[in-house]
Amino acid sequence: MTVQVRRFVSALLLGVALYGVYIAVTGFKEIRAGLATFNWLAFAMAVALASTNYFLRFLRWQYYLRRLDVRGVEASDSLLIFLSGFVLTMTPGKVGEVFKSAVLGQTHGVPVARTAPIVVAERLTDLIGVVLLILFGSAGFTSGLPWAMAGGGAVLVGLVLILWERPSNALLAWIGAHPRLGRIAPKLREAIESLRLLASPSALLWPMALSIVAWACEGVALWVVLQGFRASAPLLLSVFFYETASLAGALIPVPGGLGVVETMLREQLVRLGGVAAGIATSSMILVRFATLWWAVAVGFGALAMLRRRHPVLRGTAVSTPSSAAAGSSEV
Repeated sequence: MTVQVRRFVSALLLGVALYGVYIAVTGFKEIRAGLATFNWLAFAMAVALASTNYFLRFLRWQYYLRRLDVRGVEASDSLLIFLSGFVLTMTPGKVGEVFKSAVLGQTHGVPVARTAPIVVAERLTDLIGVVLLILFGSAGFTSGLPWAMAGGGAVLVGLVLILWERPSNALLAWIGAHPRLGRIAPKLREAIESLRLLASPSALLWPMALSIVAWACEGVALWVVLQGFRASAPLLLSVFFYETASLAGALIPVPGGLGVVETMLREQLVRLGGVAAGIATSSMILVRFATLWWAVAVGFGALAMLRRRHPVLRGTAVSTPSSAAAGSSEV
């Protein structure tokens, strides 16, 4: 069993146990009664909205590849490589998505150090998009503002650290002079330069717009699921609930936001949205299957297709982010 499969199985078992606790707390009879009247077309629409999120983020990935002048990668290959990163969605802050850089390196010879900064740029624009959606959805509603402020602060700190050259140059000089770390200084400098190019103000507008629409799609997916239960939750409020829960899951370092996102979604739906406990728990579980778990399934499917297209990926484990950082030949 590969490392990726072991991580997925462990996360899946944790998720099943977690959802079992929520069902037990809410009451199985209430969950069953709600699901008996649920319109499953709403779940299919939620999956379609989540898939739209993935496609918009793929367009952002393509934009970043062009910004870094990465050529010679067919669009179909690039799509599969991007989606394969979802295999490691169950990592804190989704940093495991650097996996797709490792796959791109093995299939097309693009150095990981050159494209790994895309993951940081993606997380940065995701944060900006989610924070703006929270602010938009919180008109006259203050509970999510602390999370929006925390996310905005993280974005500001990240931009300063990336774009302010003096501290990063000093750090690189110190690493270069270190007897053990000196060998990684050139590749680290390449990564920082790539990241600085991707995070420049001129490069943020288009990815930020894509991020806003992409994450709005998943917020709307929650509203669609609630409509499937005939729950009277306003659209903006549903988007607000989803984005605040997602931001909390991103800022708190737990795999895939498990436990954090679920708890916030359910509690906000019940306490602030006035949704019945059984419907709130059912909606939370369904929207997580339509977004988080669907993404992981798509990632494994994309990776399987890539292994059929590129024999170099067969029979050998793709370099993980940790092994890449430890000094593989592609970093």
